[in-house]
Amino acid sequence: MPRPGLRTLIRRTLTTALIATATLATPAVAAPAPGQAATPPGRINWSACTDTEFEGMQCGTLQVPVDYARPRAGSLSLALVRRPADDQAHRQGTLLLNDGAGGSSIEQLRLAMRIGFPAFAGAMSRDFDLVAVDPRGVGHSTPIRCTTPLRPAGITHFPRNQQQFDTLVAHNRSFAANCLRENGPLIAHTDLTSTARDFEAVRSGLGEKQLNWYGIHYSTLLGRTYADLYPGRLRTMVLDTALDDTTTPAERIRREAATAEEAFNRFTRWCAASTDCALHGKDAAAEYDTLVARADRTPIPTADGSRTLTGEDIRTATQDYLTLSGVTWPALAQAVVEAQAGDASDFTYEPDDTLDAVQVQVPACLDTARPVTTFNQLTRLRSDLARISPHLGGAVRSWSALTGCLGWPIPARPVTAVTPVHGAPPALIVQSTHQALAPHSAGFAMAAQLPGSVVLSREGDDYSMFLLSQCVRDATNRYLTTRALPAPGTTCTD
Repeated sequence: MPRPGLRTLIRRTLTTALIATATLATPAVAAPAPGQAATPPGRINWSACTDTEFEGMQCGTLQVPVDYARPRAGSLSLALVRRPADDQAHRQGTLLLNDGAGGSSIEQLRLAMRIGFPAFAGAMSRDFDLVAVDPRGVGHSTPIRCTTPLRPAGITHFPRNQQQFDTLVAHNRSFAANCLRENGPLIAHTDLTSTARDFEAVRSGLGEKQLNWYGIHYSTLLGRTYADLYPGRLRTMVLDTALDDTTTPAERIRREAATAEEAFNRFTRWCAASTDCALHGKDAAAEYDTLVARADRTPIPTADGSRTLTGEDIRTATQDYLTLSGVTWPALAQAVVEAQAGDASDFTYEPDDTLDAVQVQVPACLDTARPVTTFNQLTRLRSDLARISPHLGGAVRSWSALTGCLGWPIPARPVTAVTPVHGAPPALIVQSTHQALAPHSAGFAMAAQLPGSVVLSREGDDYSMFLLSQCVRDATNRYLTTRALPAPGTTCTD
């Protein structure tokens, strides 16, 4: 019998953990009916979702300007799904659900429904309308689509000489030119500020005086940006796995690399202790390093023969395998074993299949200052990462964003971290003590920007902690309904 695919394994494991029943159909989100009258600007066009997984929900579209400085120069469509509060008589407002950069919030909601989300969400689904909005350029909203590959064979994000560096820069320019041809001015307007303005249009279209915000990873920065631009428009903010943009871009890469390396080391210690690890009884770190070195010498094919993977490909895929210890750690160990046997297919899968790599990369080139422009500068930073991260070599998301933006023709427009953000509510910031995407300290850096906020630590290695921890669910629902925060220094251990 063939072993289950990675996405099936993730869904199955989460379902078991939450004692819920999964629904497996995947029809598309409903679109407006053909010939339906155009909706006036600023109005959300709602209709009943035809998608069986969104039964009883409303699917909507909202037109917003591509460029808010030139609102009549063109528009794009935002896609929304609204799940009405179970207890409409005691409804407390709307909670916006926000996935990370390049991730579809609508597809995240779909996954949540598959694992029985309303059965364990408590007050979140009982007292609040849940609204998932795909950000501009992402998913079911007007999406960014580019036909030039993001990183084709022969392009390395770890160039070892000037020629490889020049080839990378030339490819990035070609990729950007293709994206501009395919998508027009949208490519220059997927930055944090433009996206935050979209959410103000959503608030107005919903007719809400205030919104409640649930943001994960990148969307913690988006929520903070929205709160800064529109004081008083948020009632609550729940920020899961906050990012820290108060340091320099180069320092952020170093910290992320150190965090991912620590997560990898925890993974290998788990392998040594657990028979659930396919590498149990072996030196997991040595097995991984040997595999990476082998793939760098002779790339390893996928089962279907469609591509071969280098050691760089394997290292780049590893960080996202470290984000959910009970789910993706076993999958990572199995992926190593399969690749050792000659099939590297599992390292081509994105554990979070709601993400689109192109839709991650394009906003990154607008939102992050570019601290590196030359091969010598990149080499110095890479040397730091090799020391900090001997197994992963610094192959983390922020490194891919940096190297993928070398030569990018559109200037970056990063948002400057503000301390304090006036008019923001005290936030509940939920941060794992060990996480491959963001250090524990990032939660406190975010809290310092939002007066009165509290970091609720969760002992462990995971994000999306509302799904995994009853302690986090209880604290989150208490905060959403009463705005009461846990005592500073509180840690969840379940």
